[in-house]
Amino acid sequence: MRSLPLVHRGKVRDSYAVDDDLLLIVATDRLSAFDVVLPTPVPGKGQILTAISNFWFHKTAHLVPNHLTGIAVEDIVTDQDERAQVAGRAVVVKRLRPIPAEAVVRGYLIGSGWHDYQQNGEVCGIPLPPGLQMAQQLETPLFTPATKAAAGHHDQNISYAEFAQLVGPDIARQCADFTSELYTFAAGFAAARGIIIADTKFEFGLDEHGQVILMDEILTPDSSRFWPQSTYREGSSPPSYDKQFVRDYLDTLDWDKQAPGPAIPADILRKTAARYREAQELLTGPAREPGAPSVKTS
Repeated sequence: MRSLPLVHRGKVRDSYAVDDDLLLIVATDRLSAFDVVLPTPVPGKGQILTAISNFWFHKTAHLVPNHLTGIAVEDIVTDQDERAQVAGRAVVVKRLRPIPAEAVVRGYLIGSGWHDYQQNGEVCGIPLPPGLQMAQQLETPLFTPATKAAAGHHDQNISYAEFAQLVGPDIARQCADFTSELYTFAAGFAAARGIIIADTKFEFGLDEHGQVILMDEILTPDSSRFWPQSTYREGSSPPSYDKQFVRDYLDTLDWDKQAPGPAIPADILRKTAARYREAQELLTGPAREPGAPSVKTS
């Protein structure tokens, strides 16, 4: 895109300057795994992530202010070729000062939290009762912030005290409270549609008045761990609505998890795209009766 200056290129999203107050954020079809951007995109992924994020931003606007402006992309991108490139995958948002940490919330004991618990009975320094199982729902969701690492490196979990020291106690409290409200609302909403939100992360920024604003993407298969309720069992790791097909394929290769990453076969990409679409259809569609089958994927 040439009509607007590039501000930042992330693993998946590109940000362009509209003016001093606005950004155009474009969700690409790029795919990252093990913190490496892979050379093969997932067709349509950017549009799916944009649709899911926008859905949640509107659903949660009564809980937390967010970065959406309501300005149509067509009012900003006037070149017809560029409009076609960003159709369905771009939003015009407020330019914010990002808070330099992610707000992670864990409702279930899985992933790095499960590994921590096995080693010392804690998750990110928070003690938990003994005898919990893999993928067990936690009595109270845990707020476990993490600092954002540079490209190619893993984010680092930090304690709440470290988070408060990093961003200030008032902002830390607001982020924690907003995160709890968002997760509680979203988990209940998703449960009525057959999806468990095991964990997720939010990003916040500050506007010109110092107000905490929800930004980036929210509650997508890239930023969250979604499980089908129909296959959930304590004691095992359920399949996720995300890029698990890609991770499983990469684990079969003799690859050191360093850039450059390998190309992904077409059938793996097709299955991955189908999982993203399934999550979108379930979340944005009507609530289902308990026990109703989920959307079929090929």
